Amino acid sequence: MGTDFTTSIIVNQSPQVVFDSITNVRGWWSNDIKGDSKKLNDEFEFEVKEVHYSKQKLIEVVPNERIVWLVTESNMTFIKNADEWTGTKVVFDIKKLGDTTKLVFTHEGLTPDVECYKACNPAWTAYINHSLKQLIETGAGDPNLEGRQIEKIQTS
Repeated sequence: MGTDFTTSIIVNQSPQVVFDSITNVRGWWSNDIKGDSKKLNDEFEFEVKEVHYSKQKLIEVVPNERIVWLVTESNMTFIKNADEWTGTKVVFDIKKLGDTTKLVFTHEGLTPDVECYKACNPAWTAYINHSLKQLIETGAGDPNLEGRQIEKIQTS
């Protein structure tokens, strides 16, 4: 088993702005999110038609410090084990560093030895380091990157 995928960003915003941005998944992941993503036990669905479906449940919410999603269902048509994400956890750890805030993103269970890693690593990196960071810093993210990225991966 390899190491879980992780990436981090440092922003010139408060932990609360970072927390509020993360819970606004429509603002950085996809405009088409169905469900709620703000409080404990909320559930939401992400889908890129005929490519990726996943359902997430918020299992830990510590305002301005930590959010954990449990992936309760998944179906990715571009890999053999289509439900590879099911049972994995997506973790956001928020820490104040002086005048800045550090966000550490970890997808527990997304390791280099699972098939999705090759496609999911660059997708998560773009979502966190570009779209979510932009949402935190400017109030406007760049959601729906994944569909465009997966199309590039499949055609290259």
